[in-house]
Amino acid sequence: MAKGYQANRERLEQIGLLGKALAKRAGFACEWCEGKDDLRPWDYRPDDDPSEETLALLCGRCRALAEGRRGDAHELRGIRNALWSQVPAVAEGAARVLATSREPWVREAIEESLIDETVKAEILGT
Repeated sequence: MAKGYQANRERLEQIGLLGKALAKRAGFACEWCEGKDDLRPWDYRPDDDPSEETLALLCGRCRALAEGRRGDAHELRGIRNALWSQVPAVAEGAARVLATSREPWVREAIEESLIDETVKAEILGT
């Protein structure tokens, strides 16, 4: 148990070291909805080493969406622009949240995004 605790602590330290770079990249706003409240790094690929590519700066509301809370149509439209980010954690993470919705515009938005075609196919189940 101590080993897992220590590994988690080290991971959190690594993420913390990237915090300033994330905040600068994000313009000190949520990378999904541009909100300014309760900003913290979100770990898109927790099995990989933390990097600027695997982390997104998200507000509390968007982190909750990323962790499985169902969003309403208004919230989901608010994160749609994140699909065009060059950062995988931002674009792919938003696409995965959007793909859980039955909103008619979601599939087309993901298909039109800059996300890698293989990842798109996985997200859309095609």
